[in-house]
Amino acid sequence: MGNAFLTNPLVFLIQAVLGLCAGVVVVRFLLQLLRADFYNPVSQLIVKLTSPVLNPLRHIIPGYGGVDVASILLAWGLKSIELALVLLVSGFSFNPLGPLAWAWPELVGLVFTIFIVAIFVQAILSWLGPRGYNPADALLHALTRPILHPLQRIIPPVAGLDLSPVAAILGLIALKMLVVEILQALTGSPFAHLVR
Repeated sequence: MGNAFLTNPLVFLIQAVLGLCAGVVVVRFLLQLLRADFYNPVSQLIVKLTSPVLNPLRHIIPGYGGVDVASILLAWGLKSIELALVLLVSGFSFNPLGPLAWAWPELVGLVFTIFIVAIFVQAILSWLGPRGYNPADALLHALTRPILHPLQRIIPPVAGLDLSPVAAILGLIALKMLVVEILQALTGSPFAHLVR
């Protein structure tokens, strides 16, 4: 019990801090990819949080075809460090290069999670009724539009209720489980047994 007593909170802190950092970088990447409004106050906050590390990286790692490669590599590096620290703290022996491969399924899972959470939050905000301009709502709309818009054409509202977010969330969760599990199997990830 003594070892787990200290290990579990430490693993939680590692995952929370590095997972949050990787999440912010991935959100910035997605907002750039989807051409969201970067003058939005929430976008500006994300830019200010990530620029101290990303700007120097961009001098070394240029973008390719409009894709911010530096953001992807930074998020991958953060996830790799997170996994290595979790295994180290938990007392597992592992190949030092392993976390570099195992980070990819976790990163893909993080992208799915960001979309799922964004759709869920946007659905909750829409139930609260019409409000004034909300910068977070505008960003959520930019982030979720590529997924929700096609579904809204297929699934008609029922009694004035838009069911496309429910369909999107269920579909994304199922797809995440399938894709992440396949990637974990391909990379030999020791995290494959964990449900996320």
